[in-house]
Amino acid sequence: MIEQNEPGGVAGFATGLMETLGAPGAGLAVALENLFPPLPSELILPLAGFTASQGEISLWAAIVWTTAGSLAGALVLYALGALLGRDRMRAMAARVPLVEVADVDRSEEWFGRHGYKAVFFGRMVPVVRSFVSIPAGVERMPLAAFALFTTLGSAVWNTVFILAGYLLGENWHTVETYAGWLQWVVLAAVVVAVGWFVTGRLRKIRSRDT
Repeated sequence: MIEQNEPGGVAGFATGLMETLGAPGAGLAVALENLFPPLPSELILPLAGFTASQGEISLWAAIVWTTAGSLAGALVLYALGALLGRDRMRAMAARVPLVEVADVDRSEEWFGRHGYKAVFFGRMVPVVRSFVSIPAGVERMPLAAFALFTTLGSAVWNTVFILAGYLLGENWHTVETYAGWLQWVVLAAVVVAVGWFVTGRLRKIRSRDT
């Protein structure tokens, strides 16, 4: 058992899975994190590393199973993107205020050029790491390539956080604090990008009306 005061919330949920299922429980928790981003991998992965440091699971198994969980969750979102398809994405974009179908076309062109890099590096960026699978599905990126780059990117991310939890031991939870700062930086960048897009689009509309 993990020698710690009964953790609650997400930590308690992940702990329960690992105590019941071992390393596959960590993989299941990470798969769910991919589908429900409010479940933070920045907490689950260091906890898996701490669990490994206590001898409850092996370090190697923690890395392998969490990476498998990342891939499983990503494949579900890839399938969702594939089901949506280009036509539905264009139809949805046409209904969104300030968004034009041409924006979708430009996004498709960008993803066509940089899709593999986006999937690989996107797996190491908070928030983006879950949603990058959807455009990959929409664009029907070759499944083997998607699985390969998702696995590689996830393995890097998972290994770093699991090793941090393993080496920090009882202080594993400090990883979440520093990772939380990174997440806020990413969210701030997203807000700035959206603000820039909206401002530019409003100016474009006003110039048309004058």
